[in-house]
Amino acid sequence: MWGRVRKSCSRFLNAVRAEVNHGRDKRTHNLFEAAAAYVSACAEDDQDRIDEAAGWVSPEALSFGVNELACRAVIALARERDESPRTVARTLLGLPAA
Repeated sequence: MWGRVRKSCSRFLNAVRAEVNHGRDKRTHNLFEAAAAYVSACAEDDQDRIDEAAGWVSPEALSFGVNELACRAVIALARERDESPRTVARTLLGLPAA
């Protein structure tokens, strides 16, 4: 039974990590590193960095990481502004107050 659990966890971890070969060094990026690099590259409109970060993890993992980053950013801004996360999210998207 533990072998199945270990194998399942291993598959999951392999799905959210990708090895990138930089010369002779191999570096493993996690989904949060990929999300941070991807979002910052999108904000700076740097297509080369967008493509690089998108290749570090699976598309599903990148989507999860970007979603998690967005949630954390909205929560941090809401605390900073002393507003609700809903208000902050709508303001960032240019939507009228609900």
